[in-house]
Amino acid sequence: MYQIKSQIYLEMTKTQKSALCNFLRALVKKSPELSVDDILNKFIEDEEYYFEINNPHFEFLKDYLDSNKFLEETLLFLKECRKYYDYKKKQEPIIQAQKEFEKKKRAFLREVKMSKEQPTKKQLYYYEKLCKKYNLEKKELTSKLEARDEIDRILNEYTRDFENIDELGD
Repeated sequence: MYQIKSQIYLEMTKTQKSALCNFLRALVKKSPELSVDDILNKFIEDEEYYFEINNPHFEFLKDYLDSNKFLEETLLFLKECRKYYDYKKKQEPIIQAQKEFEKKKRAFLREVKMSKEQPTKKQLYYYEKLCKKYNLEKKELTSKLEARDEIDRILNEYTRDFENIDELGD
């Protein structure tokens, strides 16, 4: 797409070319169900309409809109945009899998870091309160990870027991 972009609309200024290309790319992205020819026709019709009501998106297009060269270049750019977005759509599952892998990797590294750090005062305090509440024998907690896992185990175990008692009572 970027190679094509450098070969088209040579008579426009950089700003004009950039604005037009961004607009066309957005049209292709917004309308994946339309063919490239339909997008081009819709774009031309819209721009002619806006010129008629004297409120154009791109005033500089007045000189180019009817030119065959402009239509060919626009069609070429729209086709490249369609290829780009189709390729991007095919790559989406791979990108999602990569994101999921990175998420798991960050979680693993977070746990490794937690396993090397001392438990916080809040964790120790909360653990002591849980042990006292459920009459459990306290263990020596050596890391944040161990404290987190032990607190989770106690909460899951005793919350499940209370849910089972509630079910029996109904």
